[in-house]
Amino acid sequence: MNVLVINAGSSSLKFQLLDVDTREVYAKGNCERIGIDASFIGYESIAAEGKQKMEVPLPDHKTAIAHVVDIIKETGKDFIGIGHRVVQGGWYFPESKIVTDESLGWVREVAPLAPLHNYAEADVIEICREMFPDKGNVVVADTSFHYNIPEKAYRYALPRDVVDKLHIRKYGAHGTSHRYIWRASKELLGDDLHKLVSCHLGSGASLAAIHDGADMDTTMGLTPLDGLIMGTRCGTIDPATVCFLVREGGYTIDEIDTMMNKQSGLLALSGVSSDSRDIEERANAGDAWCQMAFDMFYYRTGQLIMEMAQSMHGFDTMAFSAGIGENSPTMRLGVAKELEWMGVKIDEEKNAIRSDEARIISTDDSAIRVLVVPTNEEFMIALDVVELLG
Repeated sequence: MNVLVINAGSSSLKFQLLDVDTREVYAKGNCERIGIDASFIGYESIAAEGKQKMEVPLPDHKTAIAHVVDIIKETGKDFIGIGHRVVQGGWYFPESKIVTDESLGWVREVAPLAPLHNYAEADVIEICREMFPDKGNVVVADTSFHYNIPEKAYRYALPRDVVDKLHIRKYGAHGTSHRYIWRASKELLGDDLHKLVSCHLGSGASLAAIHDGADMDTTMGLTPLDGLIMGTRCGTIDPATVCFLVREGGYTIDEIDTMMNKQSGLLALSGVSSDSRDIEERANAGDAWCQMAFDMFYYRTGQLIMEMAQSMHGFDTMAFSAGIGENSPTMRLGVAKELEWMGVKIDEEKNAIRSDEARIISTDDSAIRVLVVPTNEEFMIALDVVELLG
C-alpha cells in the first residue's frame, strides 16, 4: 500500500511517497524557503534520474503542495492516504488519529506548546483535505509515544491547580523516531533486547528509555528545549536563569525564548556553527572552544543516558540515530568513552563503517550493546496511516 507522508515546518515542507509493504520510496524531497525569496524544491523520484532541483516561487504551503502533487503524478503511483507529522499532540493525541474537523481543531488548540510548527502543520492538513477530498488524513504526533510514561516521570513539582489548568507536563518529542529505533533494534537483536536507551542525536536531540517496547522516560520536557545540548538549544539549565536574565540583564521573555532556542547550544559554545561537522573540523584544527563544545556534548549525553537507565533500573542496549548519531563516528566514540567506567566499549573499526543498515558497533565484551540505527520516521507514519485507513 502506498502512503504520502508530509512533514510541514514554518517555511519548509518535506514529503515522501512510499510503499509500506516493500518500503520502496517512489518520490521524496523538501520544499524549502516557503514564503521567502530564493525558494526551491529538491527531490528524488523514480520518474527522474538523480537528484533534482526546481527553483520556483513558493509564496505559501498551498503552492508547495501543488508542486508536490505534480512530482507525485509523474511517478504514476496512487496512494491510500496522507500521514502528517505533527510536533505537538498535547493531551489530545496519546496515539495517532484520523483527521476530522474536531481533531484538526485539537492540533490548533495545543499549538501554543509548539507555535512554530503546529500552526503550519494544521494549515497543511487543511489544504490536503481540500485538494484530496477522497483521501483520508492521519495525524501522527511526535509526542504520542511519550504520553503514557509513568506519572512520576511526566509530572512537574508545581502547584497541581496550575499544571492541571494549563496542561503542564513532560510531553517529549521525536517519539516517532524513537518508536522506529526500538522496532529496528528489536528486528536486529530479537529476544536479546529488553531495555534500550534510544539516542536521537541531530540538530534537535533527545533520548528515550524503552523497556520491552514501552516508553518509560524521555529527556525533552514541556517543550523541545529541555534535556541535551543541541545545535542551537541550550538544553537543561537552572530555570531561575530566565528570571535572572529578566531582572539583571533586562531581556524580555521573547528575547530569552529566542536566545535559548536559536542562539545557544553548540552554536554558542563553539562560536562557529550549529553544525557538528563544522565544529569537528575546527576542533581537529586545534580550536579550543570547538573542542569544549564537543566535550560538553559528550558529558551531558553520558549523564542523561544514565538518567534514562535509572528509569528502567538498568539497560542492555543503546542505539545512536539521526543526523549526528548516524553519521559521526567521532561523536559516538566520545559519548561511549564517557561510559567506559561501566564497561561500554566500542569497536573503532566497526564504528568507522558507514551503512544504511542497523548494526552493532560495540566489542564482544562490552557490558552494553551499542548500535547504530538509521531512523525512518516516514515509514512509521505510513504504518499508522495503513492501520487507521486500511
